[in-house]
Amino acid sequence: MNLFEVKGLHAHYGKSHILHGVDLVIPRASIVSLLGRNGSGRSTLMKTIMGLVPPTAGSIALQGRELTGQRPHAICRQGVGYVPEERLVFPNLTVGENLAMGVQKAHADVHSWTVDEMYDYFPRLKERRDINAGYLSGGEQQMLTMCRSLLGNPRLLLIDEPTEGLAPKIVEVVMEVILDIARRGVAVVLVEQKLTIALKVAADVMVMGHGELVFQGTPDALAENPDVRRRWLEVA
Repeated sequence: MNLFEVKGLHAHYGKSHILHGVDLVIPRASIVSLLGRNGSGRSTLMKTIMGLVPPTAGSIALQGRELTGQRPHAICRQGVGYVPEERLVFPNLTVGENLAMGVQKAHADVHSWTVDEMYDYFPRLKERRDINAGYLSGGEQQMLTMCRSLLGNPRLLLIDEPTEGLAPKIVEVVMEVILDIARRGVAVVLVEQKLTIALKVAADVMVMGHGELVFQGTPDALAENPDVRRRWLEVA
């Protein structure tokens, strides 16, 4: 059984039809990069999986258990974590308190993350653990959001634009953390605008266009398909 499956997923914003019958399969402990231009439906797909946008048709299942129609907190407790592009920290709580908000009981079949492991990943957070999160830089807030999501002990982690606005050295650290997350058994779906980064870390790539998946395959297969890159990824 695959870890995660989406079948025939549709979603709307009001009268606007955003997702058009998306199908995808995510294996265990894999990294999948979800590519596409702005407005292609990638972030909406993430939010629909998390229950933040209600699906209008289709199925979402984690280890064969149906998640469609459940509330975000229930989806999270069953093993789906989400790192939004907006870096939604609790600004009036300290770094340590933000991390404590993310802690959940571990599932028997996944790695049980600790706050000390988060500080090992990002020593800067340990240095600032008693500082209110609202005073952190954008990069530090990105680190904090990722760590808080990991402390929920997910089987699947959805990460939306983790390197946006980050300095190159921090980007390298974040990418190494994502690789290590997968090595520890967590599947990752990564929305990433920077094509070189997305192809470097992922075993598989999926390209979205107009709310549909228009390509699925390996990074090498995408590199060998200039028509897909030109039509769905390159900026005219």
